[in-house]
Amino acid sequence: MRKILLLSDTHSHIDQQIIKYIKQADEVWHAGDVGDPKVTDTIQQLKPLKAVYGNIDNDEIRLEFPENNRFMCEKVDVWITHIGGYPNRYDRRVREELRKNPPKLFICGHSHILKVMWDKKLNFLHMNPGAVGKYGFHKVRTMLRFEIDGDQIKNLEIIELEKRA
Repeated sequence: MRKILLLSDTHSHIDQQIIKYIKQADEVWHAGDVGDPKVTDTIQQLKPLKAVYGNIDNDEIRLEFPENNRFMCEKVDVWITHIGGYPNRYDRRVREELRKNPPKLFICGHSHILKVMWDKKLNFLHMNPGAVGKYGFHKVRTMLRFEIDGDQIKNLEIIELEKRA
């Protein structure tokens, strides 16, 4: 069993509230728009990290992390990308591959809107953890945490940090 902390859109921000949850996880997954390598460096000093770059990320981050990260976690096929869209409205960059070879768990960021939904047509779980950084239009900073146990995704929790001013 693996305890996963899923975050996105840090936009160069990491603080003690985020670090508290990082320390409770087995792994951290970041769905892009890191902003500053100090964010991922801080995470990697504490826990294993799987990440992708986002549209705001510079060359340094793009050299360290891929645009798409597809891997197995236990028996769950996971695909993380920053700009992915939503069921019935996937981004054209990923749409055809999702139809041909769907993962069990598809994760993206970008929208700053937390959504977890089942894609009934392609039969997989879609997650967007919202945004945990302080830049953007979102009103509440959010992350997701869940467990992967064999082929099961379970114990999903929404983590809401303080409302933004």
